[in-house]
Amino acid sequence: MTSNPSAHNRQTGQWGAALAADYLAGKAYEIVARNVRTPYGEIDIIARKLDVTLFVEVKTRTSAAFGLPEESVNGRKLKHMISAAAYYAATHEIDHWQIDVVSVEGKPGMQPLITHFENVP
Repeated sequence: MTSNPSAHNRQTGQWGAALAADYLAGKAYEIVARNVRTPYGEIDIIARKLDVTLFVEVKTRTSAAFGLPEESVNGRKLKHMISAAAYYAATHEIDHWQIDVVSVEGKPGMQPLITHFENVP
């Protein structure tokens, strides 16, 4: 573990996003892109299954001491997620889409708890 909290959080987030992408791929989702920047914020994962595109927010915490990872997706964050997804969908001519949240709780070296919340808003 690093002594810099922001570096630790970044590493934890990258670890969680990689696990989330692997989890979705294992559920037959095609990973289209990761870490996509839009004028409204970053989209962690863009995935597709059948004719639906998923815009996925990944939240990772090493423990539930400060709450569950998904609890950090508040109204403000959700508004940014919807704006970013709508922008991407419009610029890529995507008609059927939804916003999902993947919650990852754990740390490297241990079995993480992964929860997929579908069609969040």
